[in-house]
Amino acid sequence: MKKKDRRPGAAASSGSSMNAHLLVRFALLGALAPLIQMKEKAAPDLVTLECLGSLSRLTFNGTFFKNKYLDFYAVDQFGTTRKIDEALANQCGYTIASDAWGNVDFRASLLSCYSVIKNDVSFTVTVEVHVASDPQRTEVTVYQRSVSCSHSSWYPREIVCEANYMEVSVKREVPFIPADMLQDEPEDWAAAFPEATSGMTSIWQIVFHTLTGRRVMLVSDAHSAGYGINMTDTRILLRAGFNAQEAQQVEIQGVTFSAIRSSTFYKQHWMIFMVDTAVACPTDDMVYTEDMIIWTMPKNIGPLLMGASNVKDLSVEMGVGLHKLTAADLISRRYSLRSDGDTINITVPIGAEGGYYKTHVQSGHYGTSYHIALFLEHRWEDDKWGVTKHTVVKTVRTPLQLQEPILTNNTNPNLRIFNISVGTFLPDVELISLTMNNQTVLVPVANKSHLQIYEALHANGSRDFIIEIGFHMPGVDIEYPGEDFRIYTLNASLLLRAGDDVFTTPVMMVSIVHDVVLPKVEGHCDAENLYLELTRGNVDQSWVPFLLNTRLTPEAAQKYNYDFHDNGTHLVIRVPYFSAHVVYEDISPSGIRACLQLKMKNNRTLANMREYSITCPFSPKDLIACQANGSMVVTALILAGVPSLDPSRFVLRDKRCGPVLVNKTSATFVFGVNTCGTSRKFEEHTLTYENDVLFFSPGLDDPIYRLQCTCRYPINETTTVRYRPEKSQVPGSKPGHGRLALIMKLSKDGTYSEFYKEDEYPVHKYLRDSLLFEVELLHWENLQVELFLEDCWATTSQDGESQPRWDIIIDSCPSDEDFHETIFHPVDVGLFPHHLKRYEVKMFAFMKDQRALLEDVYFHCSVVLCRTQQPDLDSLCARSCIPGKQRVGRSTRPYHSQGLVSSGAISLTTANRH
Repeated sequence: MKKKDRRPGAAASSGSSMNAHLLVRFALLGALAPLIQMKEKAAPDLVTLECLGSLSRLTFNGTFFKNKYLDFYAVDQFGTTRKIDEALANQCGYTIASDAWGNVDFRASLLSCYSVIKNDVSFTVTVEVHVASDPQRTEVTVYQRSVSCSHSSWYPREIVCEANYMEVSVKREVPFIPADMLQDEPEDWAAAFPEATSGMTSIWQIVFHTLTGRRVMLVSDAHSAGYGINMTDTRILLRAGFNAQEAQQVEIQGVTFSAIRSSTFYKQHWMIFMVDTAVACPTDDMVYTEDMIIWTMPKNIGPLLMGASNVKDLSVEMGVGLHKLTAADLISRRYSLRSDGDTINITVPIGAEGGYYKTHVQSGHYGTSYHIALFLEHRWEDDKWGVTKHTVVKTVRTPLQLQEPILTNNTNPNLRIFNISVGTFLPDVELISLTMNNQTVLVPVANKSHLQIYEALHANGSRDFIIEIGFHMPGVDIEYPGEDFRIYTLNASLLLRAGDDVFTTPVMMVSIVHDVVLPKVEGHCDAENLYLELTRGNVDQSWVPFLLNTRLTPEAAQKYNYDFHDNGTHLVIRVPYFSAHVVYEDISPSGIRACLQLKMKNNRTLANMREYSITCPFSPKDLIACQANGSMVVTALILAGVPSLDPSRFVLRDKRCGPVLVNKTSATFVFGVNTCGTSRKFEEHTLTYENDVLFFSPGLDDPIYRLQCTCRYPINETTTVRYRPEKSQVPGSKPGHGRLALIMKLSKDGTYSEFYKEDEYPVHKYLRDSLLFEVELLHWENLQVELFLEDCWATTSQDGESQPRWDIIIDSCPSDEDFHETIFHPVDVGLFPHHLKRYEVKMFAFMKDQRALLEDVYFHCSVVLCRTQQPDLDSLCARSCIPGKQRVGRSTRPYHSQGLVSSGAISLTTANRH
């Protein structure tokens, strides 16, 4: 490692194979890139060297650099350096790129301008990196590294489409261009022949074929125009930028290519050769969806197949970072590579392994994009060139997705400190400063007694910025809004940096501290009225009372026949039970639960400040009767607050069931418990029947009025219970398989409230995940029959009789194989809880011949029915394990008692949960 402070020297005299044939004047140009923190390490630790086909790569480790400025110089075999900028990189075959971690890739074609070439087999590329701490380069540290590659497997024609240039190299011993390729071939020869025959071997010419005709250049003129032209011992090379003057935009199968059609003439001994140096590279072959990168490449690229026939595909391969991927790699990363007909199709999931996310700033807003370095290598053979290798290197960046930082308020008002999390940001985002009340605090000096800023790192490398600011720090606004709390408001902004760009994020947070006296309310009821008395506090002088949406004034109280008094310190309200502003919460034969709700609102904004209520029962008669003969008598009242109710249009769940008696204020229904859509359920020793009184407005599917009435029938007597507004849920079921109507369902969690649907199978589960099954007997209404699971097992086929088989439950008992861990769960829901059984088993690896089967698995259960009300005959039916002699099927009772039911497919997922 050496240190120097100098400008790069002038262009050296010819030294490489290219310089032996060409006299080229190179401009001294520059490239600048801020990188990552430097450590004092020896030069070999800074750089990783790779040989990748016809390219070489030097990767400068980002861990050694931070806030540094880098310049790259090409070094020829005489040690002369030339500064590299975009133009020289395009002409000479260099590419410079960095990633999100600050690693810098310097890629060079093995046939680059200053490569030292021996026998077209050995290639050495040398580069100098000048590292400075300031943009003026007052002090520069120089690192020089070389990469030597051996590459002998050259194809007759090789085309490289790099990120910034396109290159074609061909064998010098190629045949003349066929006459049918270029119609103006005689003119090409006529134009080139005089100069070529009069000069030495190093005098070349190149003829470009454009849409406007031919353009003939000497090599020196082509170099001045930005083209790279070289001749080695065995090859001729042409290199150009995508936007070279003679480049044409050609559309092939919907993909735009930058193409150059050219003929290169050179003299070798007493012969003059003309070589086709056409090159074509795609420019807009990427399509982005919300979650996928789609790369489509035509196989038959017209400018490269002029005069060729009998084209045969040899291979198509893809990779990331110039490293080829195997078929297993493609599967594990969920990439897709298809070579169909005349098209190559590649799909890469956005966010997949091999790429990374990066932060960008656009118009002051930040966003992220996904970056990945893909490449595609396509080889084909034709009767003109033999084998052509076409390599496309693509630095992919998905469209910018603008982001909004998420502010999480972790403030504890008791501590009087704002605690705010701002994120989540990628590792390339840096917090610079915080500004509030026009005062800016830089992060390095922010940590004071009332201001703390630090980072919270996540496992994936992203991070949040945590800001702690005391409530009484200057810049925090304190407001007393006239309520029971103070409002502390933080209004600040953060300045953040991503790369060379900065952006701001506002941070606005409010914290409320309760420190004032609120009004107090007391309430009571008598036989006819509800009363509320409010004692005002010290913060509610501007609040006004509302009943529902009606402002309570003396005039409104008089209109509704209410008593209302407000002397400034006490507010008293009396409201009759049957009033427009009373809400009926529950109705039963023993009474009605009535609620009066008082809202206190801000006099200016009418915002709700506080709500108070009083709830009391009162006792109207004959609302509901549960008859011993199994009929129900229900009287539905017109409830205040529900407009346009017509009692004659009240119906039950079965809309064909209407009232038998109607007056202006009520409707009476008489119906049997097994009619009019009445539902029932069995709870312990009580049978419950439920129905609803409904009212539908014309044109609406949902009722605007619903009252639920319930009758419970214990053994040998009838009891009347609640009658209240409530929405009903209609259970669903589907038939199972077997001689009984059975169904086996897989629950999504331990509550057994939601089950997987048919279209969700196969269900994917991880090893040791719980499988929660429910087996139900459908369409039976016999309370004296209980369902038992006789045997349960798993197979890899829908056929329950198939092999292999793994037992889960045997003779109604859990299997004694510990790894199954079968657990029975009690059932206490539904009309017939004895008709359901629930069990749990952990997902396990299904082994056969000492290996795990990664196939879909099906669970099956055989069931039997037992009597529950005849203990002398079936005394063991309530136990978890029942012997065969206790089954109903073994008695003389004519039960259809046996059945088989199966689950859908369940797959063992071995992938990482994260």
